Amino acid sequence: MEVKSAKFIISNADVRKCPAGTLPEYAFTGRSNVGKSSLINMLTNNKHLAMTSQRPGKTQLINHFIINGEWHLVDLPGYGYAQRGKQGRENIRKIIESYILEREQLTNLFVLLDCRHEPQKIDLEFMEWLGECGIPFSIIFTKTDKISKNKLSENIGIYHRKMFETWEELPPIFISSSEKNEGREEILDYIDSINSSMVSD
Repeated sequence: MEVKSAKFIISNADVRKCPAGTLPEYAFTGRSNVGKSSLINMLTNNKHLAMTSQRPGKTQLINHFIINGEWHLVDLPGYGYAQRGKQGRENIRKIIESYILEREQLTNLFVLLDCRHEPQKIDLEFMEWLGECGIPFSIIFTKTDKISKNKLSENIGIYHRKMFETWEELPPIFISSSEKNEGREEILDYIDSINSSMVSD
């Protein structure tokens, strides 16, 4: 897929105020500081589309962007930012959960995981919850340029084994590096294939 246009539409904390219509939506979330904004900017080939920050927890709203006039890319808040405080984390959790559970246009949720770290309880529990709720999701391992290929393979293997303890089959998995543009074509082609199958149906 070629991204010809990517435009910001709206930010809000209320899923009921998300854009009307039936365009498919592909949402992105993950723990704070996982590289979500950088990934979105890489996918859309626009360094300024999503706000990036050295400080975790920058995204606190549901952000809608329209891509090629055909589908929405949705930048969800990151979860688990400890310095936000208990009430702040609870507010973010409600925003994320209400969007995921109530937004009929949600077609696929991309869960971002930092490839440098071993499986984190908060990520595993979040994905378990997605499975229990029947939410279609995929995994994107980010920041692959920060570690060696051998270590990357080892870390992904650990995730596989950990998830197979409770999952019969794993969701689609992608690897990405915003620094090196890695994974862009595969992720966009995956979105394109889902959109094409929806049209044929």
